[in-house]
Amino acid sequence: MIGFINRYSSSKVSPVFDQRYFDQQDSDQQNMEQTLRQLGELLLGAVPTIILLATLYILYTFVVHRPLMAVLAERRNRTQGAMEKARADIAATEARTADYEQRLREARQKVFKNLEARRQQATQARSEAVNQARGRAQEQVKQARVVMEQDKQQAMTKLASDAGRLAGEIVRTVLRPVAAPSQVGGR
Repeated sequence: MIGFINRYSSSKVSPVFDQRYFDQQDSDQQNMEQTLRQLGELLLGAVPTIILLATLYILYTFVVHRPLMAVLAERRNRTQGAMEKARADIAATEARTADYEQRLREARQKVFKNLEARRQQATQARSEAVNQARGRAQEQVKQARVVMEQDKQQAMTKLASDAGRLAGEIVRTVLRPVAAPSQVGGR
């Protein structure tokens, strides 16, 4: 602005123009002062509103916000706690289920082993019964052979005695004196 004044003051401008310029500057300055005064009054009038807003914010923070945040945090903790408890319960249940299944497998294996042992015992008992029956049968066969051998010996003895007797009879019959010729030839 000083450059503007210097430029016009060096030129040959009428003093009326310079007066108007200064009058306008005075009026601008007065307007500026009036605007600043109004702004100051507005700011001064806004101080109670600012204090009221600050008080409301502080009251809101202490009365509403903090308790609300505490309730929400507690709710979140309870929810997460319940979820963690549920996860722990699920894990415990799975562990118990796995333990139950393991014991069930062991019980089944034990039952199968017992069944297998019983089968083996039954097989051994059957084998022993078969062996005993075989032994008795062999003993009976031996006894039957002995009896047959005795019968054979008796039959051979009887045959030998019968053969001796028959041989004696044959020899007697062949060696007998011929009594009459009519008896032999028939005429």
